[in-house]
Amino acid sequence: MTHALQTDIAIAATAADATPMPILIAPHAVLRRKTREVRPEDMADIRRLLPGMFSAMYKAPGIGLAAPQVGLDLRFALVDLGEPEAREPIIMINPEILSETETMAVREEGCLSLPDQYAEVVRPEKVRVRWRSVDGDTIEREVDDLMATCMQHEIDHLEGILFVDHLSALRKNMIMRRLAKQQKAKR
Repeated sequence: MTHALQTDIAIAATAADATPMPILIAPHAVLRRKTREVRPEDMADIRRLLPGMFSAMYKAPGIGLAAPQVGLDLRFALVDLGEPEAREPIIMINPEILSETETMAVREEGCLSLPDQYAEVVRPEKVRVRWRSVDGDTIEREVDDLMATCMQHEIDHLEGILFVDHLSALRKNMIMRRLAKQQKAKR
């Protein structure tokens, strides 16, 4: 087990005692803003916020959460495809996609910022991603399947892109209208 993974697991484990951060719902303007790079002086704040972000993601429940979804304009995101009894958290600071395959894959996606809305999205089947760990280590991995989809989805959030932006205008508008109606009914 790498040191970075040990740190991510230790931080995620504190989620049980943390208050979940509120997740912004589309069409909130923050979700459309491109984030800024995380700088070393941001790390203390990020470490303080991570337990609340993990708590929000796990409570939702979700498998990924990007900083803009909790109102932060910083370039970092969380991913965890593990089961509750076997967490596999990844904290990606300043992630970037280095390469992607020409082969595409279709997978149904949803988003914590678009609750109960799902659609099939076409994305590259495999991607090579590089990010910094909370400890400052550079990590580079080639991922496929659900992990590739999840990482691309979260990195999109950091660019102000939602999964519905990958759909036809008609399909996107249908989902956004349905979400607005659902949110209005909750008030």
